[in-house]
Amino acid sequence: MPESSGPSRRFKLIACEILYREVCAVIARSIHQIDVEFLPKGLHDIGQEKMSARLAEVLSEVDESQYDAVLMGYALCNNGIVGLRAGSIPLVVPKAHDCITLFLGDKDRYDVYFRENPGTYFETTGWLERGGELQQQSGEFTERTDGLGMTYEQMVEKYGEENAKFLWEQIGDLTHNYSKIAFIRMGIEPDTRFEDRAKATADDRGWEFEILDGDISLLQRLVDGDWSEDAFLVVPPGEAIAASFDDSVVKCGECEAGGRRQEAEGEGRVAEGQSGKGTE
Repeated sequence: MPESSGPSRRFKLIACEILYREVCAVIARSIHQIDVEFLPKGLHDIGQEKMSARLAEVLSEVDESQYDAVLMGYALCNNGIVGLRAGSIPLVVPKAHDCITLFLGDKDRYDVYFRENPGTYFETTGWLERGGELQQQSGEFTERTDGLGMTYEQMVEKYGEENAKFLWEQIGDLTHNYSKIAFIRMGIEPDTRFEDRAKATADDRGWEFEILDGDISLLQRLVDGDWSEDAFLVVPPGEAIAASFDDSVVKCGECEAGGRRQEAEGEGRVAEGQSGKGTE
């Protein structure tokens, strides 16, 4: 049995159900107490504003007095986490464009593979169990938006025939952009049923098929509290998540101003004979 690696803390983890099996695996190996809440994959289908609003609602319902930090089992996800604000405790999120980074363990590894293997569609146990049909993927996001993945008949029903014709001409069947399926094997699969399904899909479409070794370490570090600056954004209380549009992926949009404000408040408390730590 491994030796104790430090005091146990308590975290609240809010995660996409696409990561269900992986999250359960890393929680089981963490010394910390993790209370996890899984949200449906469908949040990615409703657009950035609605996704952000739903995540903000879930965050507002967390009893922060019970936790040391709130962890997000999400990537940037087409800006779906932009604007989320830490409450009275830190909010921690991986620096990743989309969930493929969370499965591969490193955003640079994902970037290199993506650039060297254009036209690759990624599959995991979570996407096969909970993701449904093939949906658009790119180096920036993994999601379905209005129109993507719909049949022409569904577009007619939702948008009318004239609009549907235009959309179909513009969007069409996006699967023509792909020529390969890469199944990310995480080492926690019960058997080969998931990779077999992925291979069968590739065979049916005449695509190449490849198995990639996944890396669960980024998720493990998230729940272990090992939040290095290169891989995680730790949002201080009261501050919000913003897209950085660089290699950092995400940043704290108000960190600088917030730091000055907290410093001033701390000086005020000292002047009043207080400790500098207290409730607002």
